[in-house]
Amino acid sequence: MGQNSEVIISIFGILDVTGEVIVMWCILAIVALLSWLVTRNLKERPSKFQNVFEYAIEYLDNFFSGILGTKKARKHFTFLASLFIFIIASNYSGLIPGVGLTPYLKAPTASLSVTAGLGIVAFSFLQIASLKMGAKHYFKRFITPAAFMLPILILDEIIKPVSLALRLYGNVFGEETVTHELYSLLPIGAPIIMMALSLLFCAIQAVVFTMLVSIYLDEATELEEIPLKPKKIKKLKKSAK
Repeated sequence: MGQNSEVIISIFGILDVTGEVIVMWCILAIVALLSWLVTRNLKERPSKFQNVFEYAIEYLDNFFSGILGTKKARKHFTFLASLFIFIIASNYSGLIPGVGLTPYLKAPTASLSVTAGLGIVAFSFLQIASLKMGAKHYFKRFITPAAFMLPILILDEIIKPVSLALRLYGNVFGEETVTHELYSLLPIGAPIIMMALSLLFCAIQAVVFTMLVSIYLDEATELEEIPLKPKKIKKLKKSAK
């Protein structure tokens, strides 16, 4: 678990396949299969299988709507939900017996290269979402409330993906390392307790990552309130009477 990533296969000398990549492919294949099974025969009266997925989607929709508002959450739901599902599945993959104990199977989020990739993807998405609001809106964010804040706000924007990547990697890798060390010292008892705590811990890390991305997204796409002119205010007061 505390080992460096080992290249299992090198494809054309360009793509190095590690244990993390193998598990990522497995996660993507399983999610794709489950999505196909759920959506191939949707019913008005859902089966238990469909009902579980509908409940999960509804929970995520309510979660993101609480941060972004319903309209904005629905607009960016696909990306945010995909991010959450991938992270939580990657985190939980480390609890599968054998994962982490062999170089062929390793939890993706226990690798800094994977979490750095997630940070870069989130950063790119935030920039694109902000740019879609207009170039003026995008660049104005870096000189608000004052122009002298430009270097600080640019640095803050660059630090966001770095902090996201390091936070997720540090927590997941640290939890796996502690569990592994406890297993070496006390093979019976202690690792079971840690794995039970990990069930909650892995979910929390996925929630924290996507929650922070949602908050950053809300800030990046927030429309500036336009101040009303005095004449307009008087008209509104008269109409209110």
